[in-house]
Parts: sequence; C-alpha cells; structure tokens
Amino acid sequence: GMFVLGLPYAILHGGDLGLFLIIFAAVVCCYTGKILIACLYEENEDGEIVRVRDSYVDIANACCAPRFPTLGGRVVNVAQIIELVMTCILYVVVSGNLMYNSFPNLPVSQKSWSIIATAVLLPCAFLKNLKAVSKFSLLCTLAHFVINILVIAYCLSRARDWAWDKVKFYIDVKKFPISIGIIVFSYTSQIFLPSLEGNMQNPKEFHCMMNWTHIAACILKGLFALVAYLTWADETKEVITDNLPSTIRAVVNIFLVAKALLSYPLPFFAAVEVLERSLFQDGNRAFFPNCYGGDGRLKSWGLTLRCALVVFTLLMAIYVPHFALLMGLTGSLTGAGLCFLLPSLFHLKLLWRKLLWHHVFFDVAIFVIGGICSVSGFIHSLEGLIEAFRTNAED
Repeated sequence: GMFVLGLPYAILHGGDLGLFLIIFAAVVCCYTGKILIACLYEENEDGEIVRVRDSYVDIANACCAPRFPTLGGRVVNVAQIIELVMTCILYVVVSGNLMYNSFPNLPVSQKSWSIIATAVLLPCAFLKNLKAVSKFSLLCTLAHFVINILVIAYCLSRARDWAWDKVKFYIDVKKFPISIGIIVFSYTSQIFLPSLEGNMQNPKEFHCMMNWTHIAACILKGLFALVAYLTWADETKEVITDNLPSTIRAVVNIFLVAKALLSYPLPFFAAVEVLERSLFQDGNRAFFPNCYGGDGRLKSWGLTLRCALVVFTLLMAIYVPHFALLMGLTGSLTGAGLCFLLPSLFHLKLLWRKLLWHHVFFDVAIFVIGGICSVSGFIHSLEGLIEAFRTNAED
C-alpha cells in the first residue's frame, strides 16, 4: 500500500537489521493473525470446533468477562479508531507533501495543498456502504501498479551506481525505533481478519491464505525498500518519491495523490462504522441517539459529525505534517498493540489449557518483544515530532 513509501527510510536508519525486521514482522504478523482467528473458535460438547465469536471486540470482551464484560471491547475500539483515523490523517499529509514537492514553483504551501485535498475528500461523509468504497479501492490498486513500475524502473536504470557499501549492520539508536514502527504499520491487518475469515467460502484455507499473502508482501516490500535505498543511500527521504528527478517526480506524485485520495474512503468508512456502532447503535448502552432515522436515512447531525471527522483529519495533517514520524508513532502505539500484544495475550487467556509449550513460548516472547518495541518506538517517534516542531519554530 501507500505506506511502502516509508520503508526505504526505515532501511536508512536500520541497515541490514531493517531488512531483517521486514521479514521478522511478516512472520510475527502472520502468526498473530492465525492465533487471533483461533480465538474466535471453541470446542462444543460434541468435540467439534465451532465459531462462537465474530470480531476482535468479541474476543476482547470474552477475555475480560465476567468482571469487566465490555472493557476489552472498548480498549480495542479505541485502538481501532486511533489507527483508522491516523491512517486517514497520513493520507492527507502525504497528499499535501507530494503536491507541494511536485510543484515547488507555485505559490501554494503544503498546508494549502492539504486543504485542497480535504475539500476533495468531503463527499466521503456521504458514503453509505462498502459497495461504493470498493470502487475507489479498485482504482486505487490500478494507480499503485503504475507507481511501483515507475519508481522501480527508475531505480533499475541507476543500478550501476547502487551504493552496496551503504547497506551495513548498524543501528541509529535515536531513529531506529521509529523504523520499527514504520515497518510494523505497513503490515497491520489484524482488525480486518475476523471479518475476512468469516466471509471466506472455505475458512479452512485461512492459514494457507495468510502464509502466501505475507510471503508475497515480505518479498515485495523488502525488494522495494532495498532497491530504493541502494539508489539514494544517505539521501533517502521520508517519502521516497521526493528523491526522484523533478520531471518523473511530478508524474509519479500525481498518481500517488490520486492513490492517497482513493485510499482515504476505506479507513474513513471503517472508522465511522466503529464510532457509530460503539457510541450510537449499541442498544441501551449507546452514549448518543442513533445517527439514522426510521427510514434508514442519515440524520443531518449524523452527517455533520462525519464532516467534522474529515475536518479533524485535515487539522491534524496541518499541525503534524511529518509522514514518517506519524507513521512510526501510529505503528508503535496501535499497530504493535493490535498486531503483537493483544493477539498473544488473548491467545494465552482463552486457549491456555490447549496450548503446547512452544505456543506459550512464542506468545510470551512476542508479547515481551512487542511491548519493548512499542514503548521505545512511541517515545522516539514522539521525540522526533517534538524536535521537528522545534526546528520549524526556529525556521
């Protein structure tokens, strides 16, 4: 996806270890995705494995029952909303950044480009179902093919000048934890897996699907990050397309902006669904009245809230316009939690009696390593953002 553009920057601050982490994150995310789905099932009286839960929230609530039957679900909902909204913010940030760098001679600031992008995105507030969103996703995929081909073709054209000597085993202590967040964020898919597995024609093929998709993602991300880093080495920027020559950059960036704008509806619609389900449609426990009338139409104040969410993503993009740092912060905060910490914790809690010793070892190891990476990545991303704000203030 779009966030592959930040992976060469992760290699810049991690070297060989950054490449290893791309592989390691794929293996761990594949494993935690499988154990998360295992938590949806239980054995009935006849010894058959049946699906008794439908979502990540259901798993979290089951772990906190009976003392706190809704606490786990609320924690997961908050994490999901943060991740989805931050994803939307990143799309606005990258749109403003790309347009500003594509047309530096125009008297339009990066903030102004972000405002223009948000004006284009306002109709997302009217989205009613995934059918409309899927059309945008299809166009987004087509744009992504064009972008990858153009970037990799340019990198291959400079293969003679590749800086192989720059790929070494070293760690930039301050910035490497940010790289961890970037890599983790590029693999986050756990919040969608329960729904995906539930809609498969043959759910028994879920493990096979996870293996092949993560192998493919790992190979493609690793090659893209390595080839791009070899081309620009120490000059690698947060968004790799900013390194391209001005003529090619303008073309690629226009496709990237189109991809970012077409990608925005999916996380926005998912965030709206989570918010409406948890705050407005949760039966007697809902905090606010339903956004929809008896005829199924969206009420005016419900539409206003959706528009406010779009505007909120704009405000965040204007005041925190740092793509890689935001990506690292989100990956460390919610990405690690949803992909590493919670699945391993839930697996230990719900299936403890049936786990073999090596499963327990893997779960505990992932929880500990994920926790360390999450805390260190969050702290260093936050420090990076503070430093960036200070630099901007001085400028």
